[in-house]
Amino acid sequence: MTKAPLLRKARVEDAAEVARLAGELGYATSVETMHERLTVLTAHPDHCITVAERDGHMLGWIAVERRRTLESGERVEIVGLVVDAQHRGGGVGRLLVQAAEQWAQQRGFDTLCVRSNVLRDASHPFYERMGYVRRKTQHYYVKTLFHAGEP
Repeated sequence: MTKAPLLRKARVEDAAEVARLAGELGYATSVETMHERLTVLTAHPDHCITVAERDGHMLGWIAVERRRTLESGERVEIVGLVVDAQHRGGGVGRLLVQAAEQWAQQRGFDTLCVRSNVLRDASHPFYERMGYVRRKTQHYYVKTLFHAGEP
């Protein structure tokens, strides 16, 4: 029988493994950049990054943030979740989402939201099984404000 993964708060020293897993989602990031991000986010009280590990091997991570917006006020949102491809379907994602839900509840929130790319077909039934309800579909736009080398 496989032992349950250990859940713990992410540390800056986790940068290489967090970057490796982010790459599995298509977000290739250097270890140095991930180190910088973890330095900022792990110290910020509105962010929680939890990792799942077993025998020193990182199985997955979840990032949650407390957000404040004019149109909808305060909410907590899952902004990233990845489970190592070799460990998907084994309950790691469920444990990470439950940890995020607990973090939100400890801060007085009774809901948690998540956005899932329409191309990530496997994640949609996962969230639905966890009790999440689809509220809307939207487009995501990006505009580059400057070109490399220009001020």
